[in-house]
Amino acid sequence: MKINEQEPFENGANPKQEQLGKYKGDSHGEFMTTNQGLKVNDDQNSLKAGERGPSLLEDFIFREKMTHFDHERIPERIVHARGSGAHGEFQLYKPMGKYTKAKFLNDTSVKTPVFVRFSTVQGSRGSTDLPRDIRGFAVKFYTQEGNYDLVGNNTPVFFIQDAMKFPDLVHAVKPEPDNEIPQAASAHDTFWDFISLMPEAMHNIMWLMSDRGIPRTLRSMEGFGIHTFRFINDEGKSHFVKFHWKPLQGVLGLAWDEAQRLAGKDTDYHRRDLWDSIENGLYPEWELGVQIVPQEDEHKFPFDLLDPTKLIPEEMVPVEIIGKMTLNRNPDNFFAETEQVAFHPGHVVPGIDFTNDPLLQGRLFSYTDTQLSRLGGPNFHEIPINRSIPDVTNNQRDGIHRMQIPKGKVSYHPNSMAQGCPFQAMMTEGGFTSFEERIDSSKIRKRSQSFFDHFSQPTLFYNSMSVHEKRHIQNAFSFELGKVQRVPIRKRMVDMLLEVDEELAKKVGDHLGLVPERLPQPITGSIPADGDPAEHHSVKVELPLSEAPSVSMANKLPDNIRARRIAILTADGVNDEAFTRMKKELCELGAIVQIIAPRHGFVTTKSGEQYPVDDSLLTTASVIFDAVYVPGGEGVHTLLEHSGAIHFISEAYKHCKPIAADENGVELLTKSIPQLAVPEDGIVIDGEVQEFAGAIMLHRFWDREMNPIPA
Repeated sequence: MKINEQEPFENGANPKQEQLGKYKGDSHGEFMTTNQGLKVNDDQNSLKAGERGPSLLEDFIFREKMTHFDHERIPERIVHARGSGAHGEFQLYKPMGKYTKAKFLNDTSVKTPVFVRFSTVQGSRGSTDLPRDIRGFAVKFYTQEGNYDLVGNNTPVFFIQDAMKFPDLVHAVKPEPDNEIPQAASAHDTFWDFISLMPEAMHNIMWLMSDRGIPRTLRSMEGFGIHTFRFINDEGKSHFVKFHWKPLQGVLGLAWDEAQRLAGKDTDYHRRDLWDSIENGLYPEWELGVQIVPQEDEHKFPFDLLDPTKLIPEEMVPVEIIGKMTLNRNPDNFFAETEQVAFHPGHVVPGIDFTNDPLLQGRLFSYTDTQLSRLGGPNFHEIPINRSIPDVTNNQRDGIHRMQIPKGKVSYHPNSMAQGCPFQAMMTEGGFTSFEERIDSSKIRKRSQSFFDHFSQPTLFYNSMSVHEKRHIQNAFSFELGKVQRVPIRKRMVDMLLEVDEELAKKVGDHLGLVPERLPQPITGSIPADGDPAEHHSVKVELPLSEAPSVSMANKLPDNIRARRIAILTADGVNDEAFTRMKKELCELGAIVQIIAPRHGFVTTKSGEQYPVDDSLLTTASVIFDAVYVPGGEGVHTLLEHSGAIHFISEAYKHCKPIAADENGVELLTKSIPQLAVPEDGIVIDGEVQEFAGAIMLHRFWDREMNPIPA
């Protein structure tokens, strides 16, 4: 069947789920077998020459079992090794035929299956979910025309402009090779040595040092395609496009101290939160947005659209929302799906094409190359999670782990013996054709002068931050550079910060005992080995706007409390009415409400009702929750004598979270927070549900950071 003859996906059906179904196995009620289907009589003992004799080489059942075990781990990804995945669907809001002929972007009745993998970048598979790090955000669309992979991050820009520098970037940020320290952390000498010599990295560094570097959850972070791609319509007309994922849960971050404590309490916090949300039916949702620039407007910006260290501010080109993605099913097997899924920015469909972004061009090679090594050969596309829904029909043959069984004598084209099959598809039949772009130039190892502005957008980013966001960036730089052992590297970075913002440089310099000094102008960086340094001078251009509110997380809070985690801290003797009312109404608003008590088991209310305890003060912590409520009653007396309860409240206050209390529950607040002054923003003392919910929507009350308490 030709692709263009394929029936559209039925509305409500999930063809990828049906396709994966035939690969799933459930051993319940079945006999144990070898990999060849032979029933196993004894899986407890190896074959021996007598009960106490030597094991025999002829024990093929043992050899098969042990050989498979010895090889059950595949090489982990060089970057993005630590990941979490989920299945879902994407549905279009409005047809985009004016810009692209991609079928999944033109039929609003189709629910396109997707698989999404989120990841950290630096750490190994066994590292924590919670380092300060860029997060990967990769989406595989199983479309009618084949797989389309939108491979991005939770920042819209990247550290480098040319893929030639990617190995250097990764080598610098990974654990230092002499001692393999530190794991999953950029706070060390080699990383900042590299960054201090690469001014093009400054924009993405600003995003990394902001609250974006530590998302509250995977559900509450934005995703970006990073590169400028092309949309191609039926007439062959090109538009430049940048992709955005906008979470309907809002864009939320963790406080640095909170992230450090969470890493100790629950290394798998992000992974667990994503899994539990889906299991509980609180499906994460993102809207897909696009920024579209006509081909003829390519050079109308004060920056280069092909520079991956630059974004297009939404204030200059608004994001047009075109559809929604919902993650609604967890993987059945982590290894088979999340670990073996293979993404590639070169997996596109007709209507989506590449630009000459030099980082993107390098990625088109690198991703295939690394999958060949990681997944054992050229047939990684046949692993069930990677299979396209349309049948694969081509003349590629053999190779390790081949699953498909092609029939017939012919495996070449052109041919007459198979009547020319498989046919080439004309453009009118859905065939992919590359955008025709005239290129008349010399082969050269250089960058365009339009790539040399390294500081105007970092300055724009910093100017766009709220007061508390600026404070967090200052503290992040101070911590990271404070871990650097070589003072000249620290000094070089602090001096470079002057090019971004004088206040930022002075604050960080003061923390490090350094005085920022203006570097000789212009700054040089990424100089070709045989080039004149004067040919690659950094410049700073004037942007038409001084701030871009769209990049501030403070402007991206949700208008609901859906899937927020609320702790009800209580003990036996709690008053029934306030306790049950708060729990019921918060659940109706979509929050995840958990009862936390001094011990596991049940909490008994004043009237004798019993409620199961979700977690105890021995095994949980306030950092896992978004807000805390203390109902009144006799249980408060128990909590007042419990050091864990006092710490729970004081820590929640320290991390600027909403806290509510009823009746004598306020006594626990005042004992835990000596400087508490009521009324105070984010503190609800009458147990009013709507007021508490309104405070939860605001997420944090950052002014408390100016009057910190030990916790």
